[in-house]
Amino acid sequence: MSDILRVRTEGPIAILTMNRPEKRNAMSDALIREIDTFFADPPAETKVVVLTGEGGHFCAGLDLSEHVERDAEQAIHHSRWWHRIMDRIQFGGLPVVSALSGAVIGGGLELATATHVRVAEPSAMFQLPEGRRGIFVGGGASVRVGRILGADRMTEIMLTGRRYNAEEGLSLGLAHYAVGEGEGLAKALELAETIASNAPLSNYMMIQALSRIEDMAKSDGLFVESLCVALAQTSPDAIEGLRAFLQKRNPDFR
Repeated sequence: MSDILRVRTEGPIAILTMNRPEKRNAMSDALIREIDTFFADPPAETKVVVLTGEGGHFCAGLDLSEHVERDAEQAIHHSRWWHRIMDRIQFGGLPVVSALSGAVIGGGLELATATHVRVAEPSAMFQLPEGRRGIFVGGGASVRVGRILGADRMTEIMLTGRRYNAEEGLSLGLAHYAVGEGEGLAKALELAETIASNAPLSNYMMIQALSRIEDMAKSDGLFVESLCVALAQTSPDAIEGLRAFLQKRNPDFR
């Protein structure tokens, strides 16, 4: 990794810090490429990832100072490139916890909603300002943010460029936890430790299955649920989890 994405590990947890504080961690192609490189081949011992930003901001979206003029075909390919990277974060197999502060704007909100657990500090502000820039979301917000907010509110936030604060973001589901100022990373690490102690297969099933079941007809989703439970509950970890519960001890998942 380069200086624009700092990576450190604490046991089974990898902490990724976007490091462009002078730009409020605005997303350049180089930064998104570094994030993609990590998720394409994470350290073997990593069970959970924590994603955060340096300098009081998560990510202020695309770095418009590095904007490159593209024709329609190039714009489609660039958007689909972002989609592939966001899918790798969401469906790569590793739970991802994001610690959100300051700007969570545009592409930063698209990145945040590709993570599985989101912790917001009071300074966090959520916004999709593309309508005010004469552009449209291209990194997956129409699906990921749209499913959280619903089409009606998604239309409003894009038309007006309205900013939601941390409390509003929590009530809308853009964040799952609200903490005090400066407490986001500590809470994210606490949650990551809890998630890392789960059985790896059940974590994997939750990441892979639940959002896909949402896309399915009810009967199809229920069938996929049955497949997941069959795989998870017949695994060695499930046997260990039940034994640990009966013996009143913490499970030792491997």
